[in-house]
Amino acid sequence: MGERQEATFAGGCFWCMQAAFDGLPGVERVVAGYTGGHVEAPSFEQVETGETGHRQAVRLTFDPERIAYTTLLARFWRQIDPTDPGGQFAERGPQYRTAIFYHDQAQRQAAEASRQALEASGRFERPIVTEILPAVPFYPAEARHQAYHRRHPLQYALYRARSGRDEFIRRAWRRADERAALRGRLDPLEYAVTQENATEPPFRNRYWDNRREGIYVDVVSGEPLFSTRDQYDAGCGWPSFTRPLHPENVLELVDTSHGMIRTEVRSLQADSHLGHVFDDGPPEAGGRRYCINSAALRFIPKEDLEKEGYGEYRKLFD
Repeated sequence: MGERQEATFAGGCFWCMQAAFDGLPGVERVVAGYTGGHVEAPSFEQVETGETGHRQAVRLTFDPERIAYTTLLARFWRQIDPTDPGGQFAERGPQYRTAIFYHDQAQRQAAEASRQALEASGRFERPIVTEILPAVPFYPAEARHQAYHRRHPLQYALYRARSGRDEFIRRAWRRADERAALRGRLDPLEYAVTQENATEPPFRNRYWDNRREGIYVDVVSGEPLFSTRDQYDAGCGWPSFTRPLHPENVLELVDTSHGMIRTEVRSLQADSHLGHVFDDGPPEAGGRRYCINSAALRFIPKEDLEKEGYGEYRKLFD
């Protein structure tokens, strides 16, 4: 078993940042807290004044053999508005400013490279102001702030929906020129599902009753998402899976559309809408049901994995 490492990120409200990293394979602990200030062991009320110099942050303990620090960085950038110098979304003040706190020079170099790549992408019109700073003492927040998204899911969902964070994420990671190109490449249903959050009809889609072995990739980007080894018939009329191939390749976001509170599933690279995840899956397989639109997926049978460039997954079916 390899040596564990730590990573520290400030991304505004630490409830949201804790939820973003909680449950990622390889991430063993996510603690909400305060860092970067000049007051020892501050309280939430002290930090909220904006006068202690602290930022709300999360500190992760992770296994670098299971999840790379660069993957954590990619996750971080996808949670925030890196151009906002005054806070994050509905939360204003210096205690909500973004930052990456590096724990060694390798992390510093990786963080700086990731920021440079984001700047070069042209995704944001305003300058990126997220700071990259050396890690300093981190003080865990009060118990009432730990795992808030798990202990108070309804209150968290309402807060998150009203904060503006998810809407910003959707807009920032879906550029108009990319969508125009996709209209010419995808069929109308694929476009409606992946880009406009549509839902295809149950029992009348291409993979709901697939019996062949293989993997499913994002129809837009080709990133590997699910395997038939984890597919089962949930009776709902859509492809259902107990888990993703790589949990770090999917984002789970609060969805309050249609008068419901659900957890939406989107792909990491392409930001495609995939479907939703529910907690009514097989208990023996973890209890989760990823209910996914066939139109968001492309199926690659096991005999074609090498030819299609996914040879590393052939061993799943040997």
